[in-house]
Amino acid sequence: MSAVKPWLKHYPEGVPHELGPLNHTSLSDFMEECFTRFANRKAIEAMGSFFTYADIDRLSNNFAAYLASLNLEKGARVALMYPNVIEYVVAMLGTLRAGYTVVNVNPLYTSRELESQLKDSGAAVLVLMENFASTYEQILPQVDLKTVIVSSPGELLGLKGHLINWVARHIKKIVPPWDFKHIKMNDALRMGSGLTFVRPSVGLDDIAFLQYTGGTTGVSKGAVLLHRNILSNVMQIEAWLHPGLKKQRNDQLVFLCALPMTHIFALTACALLGIAKGGLLILVPNPRDITGFIKTLIKHPNINIFPGVNTLFHALIHRPEFKSVKLPNLLVTIGGGMAVHKKTADHWQALTGVPIAQGYGLSETSPVVCVNSPLEDRFTGHIGSPISGTDVVILDDDEVVLPQGSIGEICIKGPQVMAGYWNKPDETRNCMTADGYFKSGDIGLITPEGYVQIVDRKKDMIVVAGFKVFPNDVEDVIVQMPGIQECAVIGEPHRKLGEIVKVYAVRSDHHITEAAVLQYCKEHLTNYKRPRKVIFVNELPKSNVGKILRRELRNI
Repeated sequence: MSAVKPWLKHYPEGVPHELGPLNHTSLSDFMEECFTRFANRKAIEAMGSFFTYADIDRLSNNFAAYLASLNLEKGARVALMYPNVIEYVVAMLGTLRAGYTVVNVNPLYTSRELESQLKDSGAAVLVLMENFASTYEQILPQVDLKTVIVSSPGELLGLKGHLINWVARHIKKIVPPWDFKHIKMNDALRMGSGLTFVRPSVGLDDIAFLQYTGGTTGVSKGAVLLHRNILSNVMQIEAWLHPGLKKQRNDQLVFLCALPMTHIFALTACALLGIAKGGLLILVPNPRDITGFIKTLIKHPNINIFPGVNTLFHALIHRPEFKSVKLPNLLVTIGGGMAVHKKTADHWQALTGVPIAQGYGLSETSPVVCVNSPLEDRFTGHIGSPISGTDVVILDDDEVVLPQGSIGEICIKGPQVMAGYWNKPDETRNCMTADGYFKSGDIGLITPEGYVQIVDRKKDMIVVAGFKVFPNDVEDVIVQMPGIQECAVIGEPHRKLGEIVKVYAVRSDHHITEAAVLQYCKEHLTNYKRPRKVIFVNELPKSNVGKILRRELRNI
């Protein structure tokens, strides 16, 4: 569909235009090569304990052997419900090595949401941390699982782990009571260690992950991501970041894993990319604890790769103690998951010396589609160029390609695009064009230079008296107002205008009034874009990666 790719002329030197052949037959093949190649390196730092690549090899192999002993059907789904802890890494890699499909579950899910995902995926096994066991217990009669594996917060941390468990259960009281038949992870690993594991035959076209969409625009759907899709995206990101890593001074790359690895952004661009580079992954179980998070940053000044979202960067830079953080080896800050605000990006660069390289992706694209070059010296405001082997076109409602600079739906083709939605053939057909482009549901444009710019979500677009209003445009203006910490904009039905703009705002200065916000918008926005209502709230509803959930505001 796209004959001209203007972005190619802006590719940094050494970044290939197309993705070459994959060097591995599956994710299992890929990770086992990494385990051997980097065996003696530290792979994971979790709650102050370190695990080498050899340790991860042994533990994930034992977990795979245990799963294999359950005699599950080929391609069986194994659901994992974890924050960023070592047990998740072991279970995720072990599931893939056993030839099964990983179903990542948001650990913040309610019992209703967990039930829906377990049923939709047809999961045979659930692996979770005991903090979330009571969530599962509420729906136990409604779901049919073969095995449930439960781990404690300090399961694999030796003597230190016993103290961590005691504090979690009795001091912090973050483990609600629960009681059901299960197997402890340590017991599963012990049993697996006594078994001979025969690696199954797994190919590039087998399913690696059922990655459920965030549901920010409707019912969550399982994106079918093949081994081919994930491996391709790891290779694409690795090639794209390569020019920016030439300034690396330490012997081993250090990745900060603050975003939950059950989310596709952190899974691919942090965990799996980190393994590919033989890096050290610093796991942050609870990035919402900003005080504890800042202590982690102070403890690890050698961090090189820092993926995050706007809300996380915003929370950090507005803490006075963040000024004590020194990251002299920071090479790349990647912003994804939601739009990065210029005000936040400029403040971040002023404090760290490193710009935020904004990128764009979706669960359906494994996830990275576009990203700014790590060689950029400032925040650009756009989402960069399509990465190697990726084609992006802008289509109108009739699937006709629009000229450069025209606003339409962003549609994507590349080796990272999913095989479809799990058990939803109609949804799959509806999201693909006749010639195989994935219709993202996002509205944007391509500049003459070949940079892609997001305007908004198609379904979040507000129509005021026939004029289209994109929430991001309005939000970007309002957060520039002194005393406004963050905000979200939605449309509200209106008898005469069809819809009006309504803003939910979090104040850092509680003297600010609705009238002041409306006056500010009058000075900075054209008439039809101005909000008619301002609601002040203490916080905005967010997904587990910090993405603001506009749909939930509609229920307030």
